[in-house]
Parts: sequence; structure tokens; C-alpha cells
Amino acid sequence: MTIRFDNQVAIVTGAGNGLGKSHALELARLGAKVVVNDFGGARDGSGGSSEAAEKVVAEIQAAGGEAIANGADVSSPEQVEAMVKQAMGTWGRVDVLINNAGILRDKSFAKMTQDDWDKVVAVHLTGSEICSRAVWPIMREQSYGRIVMTTSTSGLYGNFGQANYGAAKMAVAGLMNTLCLEGEKYDIKINCIAPTAATRMTEDLMPPEVLAMLEPKAITPAVLFLCSQQAPTHRIVLAGAGCYAMVRLMESEGVYLDENERNVDGVAAHFERIGNMDNAREILAGGDHVTKILTKAAHAKGIKL
Repeated sequence: MTIRFDNQVAIVTGAGNGLGKSHALELARLGAKVVVNDFGGARDGSGGSSEAAEKVVAEIQAAGGEAIANGADVSSPEQVEAMVKQAMGTWGRVDVLINNAGILRDKSFAKMTQDDWDKVVAVHLTGSEICSRAVWPIMREQSYGRIVMTTSTSGLYGNFGQANYGAAKMAVAGLMNTLCLEGEKYDIKINCIAPTAATRMTEDLMPPEVLAMLEPKAITPAVLFLCSQQAPTHRIVLAGAGCYAMVRLMESEGVYLDENERNVDGVAAHFERIGNMDNAREILAGGDHVTKILTKAAHAKGIKL
């Protein structure tokens, strides 16, 4: 099996450096026409320049590929709409969107300003929503689309000093959970990547010997699979240092409490059983949970559904 992207158009946000650049270069090498988006700001989102994106485009073109640069701020609906129109005007379709753009404003929650919170959420979460919304009607119309959201272990598991970043990154997984259901009949598949890589976002957070193990290019194979024709949907894949894993949202079997136990003491008494994961199962939609608890309650009451 050889996965390629011939005749496909891909938009990669935050593609002027690091992970986005790696994704854009490999997509182009495998045949995609690439919109290299990068606002060109500093790590905290300030400033702006098209230079980084233009350099990546030049590198793609020098290797014989097709690419255009775009400097849209992903948190601006108007700028993102113009970016998508640029792609459509140039190539007439959009097959792949990789929501990679991001900024950091790390502070403990006690010291974090509202602006620190708002800007990080605007780029990571709202930016992913804005870009996805902009390509959604195109993908529906052509009955094909692949979107990769960039989540993080900071959101999935938590990380000190990253309440804003972690909340936004967990939220993009929530966005995936619904979009994959709404896009299913149009062959629009949505997945998440949780990367651990040495980029300008992490360069001062880890020692040099660790950063050397975390090349961005080790993340790209997983990302490209998640946006390929063979892609699954509704998956969260972790990648870093050549290691790949998957997170699944599992739910314990839980317990049914009779009315005489349905109080705070009853929950406390059964809390270990409530959290027992021996018979846990993956829940893929909110309705699956509702069906589970109604079935359990009906069985306890001797009711046939």
C-alpha cells in the first residue's frame, strides 16, 4: 500500500515552522497541492509576517511541488474565508484541512489574565472551528473531506501552567466528537493528533538531549494517515519520539442504585464499583451512553424496552 495525495488540495495552518512545516512538506512530496498558512507571529501570538510561509512554499516549489502561501489569522473568520477562497480559486477544491496553528501563553491559573485565556482559546479552539466551518460546505458538496485537529496531552491529561491551552486542546477533541458524526454521510472524516515534538512552542521546556529525540517529522506520518483516503474517523492518536499510541474514551459499566440508596451516602458507598473499569467499553456518541443507562435502569426495574 502506498498512500499518496495526488490531485488533492490540503490546507495546513501554522505551517511556517515546526510541525506544520513538516506536514506541508510531506503532503507536497506525496502529491498534494498545499496552502501553507502561517500568521507569522511570535509564540505568544503577537506580531505577524508572511516570510516563514513563503519560505516553505519556495522549498516545496524547488522540489517540484505546488503550493501557495497565506498569512490568515485563524481566529479571524474573514481572513480564513479569504484563505479558502484563495485555495478554491487556485485549485477548485479542498480535500484536507490540518488545524495545526497554535500559540502559548503559559502561566499558573492564579497569574493568568483573561486576555491570556481568551487569545489561546481563540487560536486553538475557535481557530479550529473557524477553519473547519470554512471548508465544511465544500467538503459536503464534493462528498469527501479529511480534517485533523491538533489536541495535546496537556488537554487530555493536564499540565501545570497550561489551563488555557489544556482547556482549548481538550475542547478540539470535543469538536471532533460531534463533527465526525455530522460528516459521516458525506465521507468527511475527523481525527485528532496529540503530538510531542521539539518546536519553538517547546524549545525552552525540555533539555537539549530530550528535544533531539522529538523531531517534528516523527509526528507527520500519523497525521498524514489520519487525513488520507484510508483514514479512520473519531480517533485520537498520540505521537512523539517514534512512538505512536491511541486514546479512547472509555466508560465503566457503573452501577444502578435503588431509590433508597440514591443519595450522597449511597454514591460514596458504591464509589469504587462506579469507577471499576474491568468491563469498561468505548462510547462513541452521547446516545450510546443514554441507551446504556436506560437499559440498565429498565433491567433493574424489570421493564422491557
